[in-house]
Amino acid sequence: MQNRARLAAAVIVTVAVVGGVLVFARSRPASDGTARGGPSSTAGLVSTAIPSTAAATATATLAQSLGPTPEPLASLLRSLVPTLGPTPAPTPGPTDRTTPAPTPRPTVRVTPAPTPRSTPKPTAMPKPTATPDPTPTPTAPPPAAILVGAGDIASCASSGDEATAAVLKTVGGTVFTLGDNVYEDGTAAQFADCYGPSWGAPSIRDRTRPVVGNHDYHTANASAYFNYFGAAAGNPNRGYYAYNAGTWRVYVLNSNCGEIGGCGAGSAQEQWLRGDLAGHPRQCVVAMWHHPLFSSGSEHGSSTATKALYKALYDNDAELVLVGHEHDYERFAPQTAGGALDKARGIVQIVVGTGGKSHYPFGSILPHSLVRNATAYGVLRLSLSSGSWKFKFLPVAGRRFTDSGSGTCH
Repeated sequence: MQNRARLAAAVIVTVAVVGGVLVFARSRPASDGTARGGPSSTAGLVSTAIPSTAAATATATLAQSLGPTPEPLASLLRSLVPTLGPTPAPTPGPTDRTTPAPTPRPTVRVTPAPTPRSTPKPTAMPKPTATPDPTPTPTAPPPAAILVGAGDIASCASSGDEATAAVLKTVGGTVFTLGDNVYEDGTAAQFADCYGPSWGAPSIRDRTRPVVGNHDYHTANASAYFNYFGAAAGNPNRGYYAYNAGTWRVYVLNSNCGEIGGCGAGSAQEQWLRGDLAGHPRQCVVAMWHHPLFSSGSEHGSSTATKALYKALYDNDAELVLVGHEHDYERFAPQTAGGALDKARGIVQIVVGTGGKSHYPFGSILPHSLVRNATAYGVLRLSLSSGSWKFKFLPVAGRRFTDSGSGTCH
């Protein structure tokens, strides 16, 4: 009875070894104590692949758990495991190289690149149009300075000064005189009565820069002369001065040497002249005084008293010297102070004693005298430009004599 119970319990487990696979089949016993077979009675099926030796061991273990087993059951188990001997060692196959598990890579979180925001392009500013440098306007040279005048002018016994004054009124510019402004003695009355009505007209007098002459000194210290012209005549103790006319330097000198202590080398006037020439350097220079260094006139002729003044001018490359005293018109070629022809650096001297008083005839003609006239009254007009000069003798109405020319500065 006890053996039947054990069989009933054992029947629950069916062990099969098929090709080295141990199969366990657990069946629910029937109510009559017999085991129901077939798929419908199987509560579960477990299989595992094990070596034969392991299957035999498992069968033995199962038999032990069942205790003393009836022979039929033991036979059954043995039939299920036909070979319970040692399982032959498996034929060694190629050595399995265990590939080590790859080291897991750290998870890299890929931060998505930020979606680039389209930066709006800056509005292109229009390129400033390069303004070309204005073409420099050529600097116009300063206008020419105009000087116009003569010497030996007014006399109540002559109408020549009225005729020359009429010419002056038609010409602009600075009026110069070359001495002996009024005859006979340069008194205040003569200035008022004889000079005043002609060259003393406001339109002429107000632009006049005078030179003092020997007849002006017939009145002591030429006082009437200095009083009449005022500051325009310079310092009464000297009677010489300088001024600018455009780009030119103009020197008004006093050739009445005995009245001012001399005109020779080393004199006060000669030293002042040299000092001013050095202190006011100009490319172009004109000087004027009363007594000529060179003259072909028969009345007075040449006066060497002013030779040192002429030389000072020559040493500083002056262009022109204007003089009077001799009542005529005479132009010389460029000369040195010694009277030598010098076309490169010589000074052109022009005698313009044609202001209206009277005329003197010529005597022996000096070397380098180019043009002469002793019959026409008139004035000399100078046009002084930067680096050059022009001149023209303007006769009074009814006279045809004229002289003109030009030159360049040294």
